[in-house]
Amino acid sequence: MSGLLSIAIAAPASAQPDAVAVAESLFNRGLADMLAGKFQTGCPALTESYRLDPRPGRLFTLAECEAKWGRTATAVSRYNDFLALYSRMSESEQVKQYDRYKIVLEQRDALVPLVPQLTLSLPADAPAGTQVQRDGITLEGPSLGIALPVNPGEHVVTTRAPGGPTHEVRFTIEKSEQKTIELEVKLPETPPPATSTDQPPQQSASPPSQHDEGASRTPPAPSGTSGRRVLAYVTGGLALGGLIAGGVTGWLALDESRRADEDCDDVGSGRAVCKTAEGKAAGQRAKDLGLVSTIGFGAGAALAGTALVLFLTEPSSSSSQASATTGAHAGAAPRPQAGAVSWSLLAGPTGGGVVVRSQW
Repeated sequence: MSGLLSIAIAAPASAQPDAVAVAESLFNRGLADMLAGKFQTGCPALTESYRLDPRPGRLFTLAECEAKWGRTATAVSRYNDFLALYSRMSESEQVKQYDRYKIVLEQRDALVPLVPQLTLSLPADAPAGTQVQRDGITLEGPSLGIALPVNPGEHVVTTRAPGGPTHEVRFTIEKSEQKTIELEVKLPETPPPATSTDQPPQQSASPPSQHDEGASRTPPAPSGTSGRRVLAYVTGGLALGGLIAGGVTGWLALDESRRADEDCDDVGSGRAVCKTAEGKAAGQRAKDLGLVSTIGFGAGAALAGTALVLFLTEPSSSSSQASATTGAHAGAAPRPQAGAVSWSLLAGPTGGGVVVRSQW
């Protein structure tokens, strides 16, 4: 077989002249290391030689080096590459490479049963995008869950979920062995909940002092609109309503009175003589509406005066607060609040008014 390894390659070179020279140098060095049993350096040199100048002789020698190194899966792959290249050669080239062709067939058929088969499987709950690498080679989904040829010896498989840590497993596989490994995937760690450091320190409870007890009895400061002012607003609204009602009924009374004047004589004396019942009825309506108008105007005026008094006599908020605070600190008994107001509306056949009662 060594004689076949040293045969010059007759196939035309497709590489550049400088690349051919480098490839020839690497081939000679790799062949020497292979014959000396230094496969760790010889086989990589032959691999680079074939990459720079892909001739059949370099490929055949590389396949032989891989087989002698014990890398059966790689050797079988290189032998298959040579057979594929041989099938594309011309008839004259095949004649020149026929001896190598027969050796390749024998070697490949002898090594195929010795190639280990490895199956790598991810767990069913592995996150999408989990990355699997075998000896630094990334394996995608189609390469998982099926038996794949590998070289005998030690291998390293890593798994890594998106955002998670890398999990590594090392194992050894022997010639002709079929092994299945269920891979493990480390999920990302959930960060602990953030703790707030800005919370103020809790103060220890202490019994209230005498000053604090007095302060706790202090009534809250009045806020918003006072009750008297609200009453003033309500009274003013009623006054406005009374004036409007008096005006409307007064206008209606004048209109009915005009109709009575047209149909009746001596209306002002109270002994009116009317030609028709309609005129007499108009006079009566004028009288009734006039009474209502008088009451409306009177009540409206009285309510307006009351609203004005309430508004002008309202005590200031500062004085009320000071009085309440003084009473609280002195421990005085609660007194009726100044400004409590009650009122009632009076109306009669001759007028109206409002009675206001308040404690000032």
